[in-house]
Amino acid sequence: MGIMRLFSSLMSIVKGYKKMSSCHSKNHHSDVPKGHLAVYVGEEKKRRFVVPVSYLEQPLFQNLLRESEEEFGFDHPMGGLTLACQEDVFFQLTAILHSLWHGLIN
Repeated sequence: MGIMRLFSSLMSIVKGYKKMSSCHSKNHHSDVPKGHLAVYVGEEKKRRFVVPVSYLEQPLFQNLLRESEEEFGFDHPMGGLTLACQEDVFFQLTAILHSLWHGLIN
C-alpha cells in the first residue's frame, strides 16, 4: 500500500472520529482530547490507549499501522484503531516516539 493511500485512510478515520465526537451532547465529554486518537493494543485482550495524532507522521508508527491494516483493516466498531502488537512492544514504541517528539533522541 502506498504511503499516500495509508495517509488518506488515516485522515478519513480521524475525520470520521471528529464527526462522531461532535455528535455527543454538550454534557458528555469525550475522553479523547483534541489532537489525539484512541488505539487498541494487545493480543487477546485489547487495551485502549490514547496517543497524539502527531504519531501518524512517524515512520515507526506508520510501519505498525501498515502491519495492522494487513491484519485488521481499518474498520473498527470500537471507535479506534486496533494495532497489531503486544502491549510491551507498544510501550517501547511510544517511549521512543515520545523521546523523539521531545528532542531527547537525535
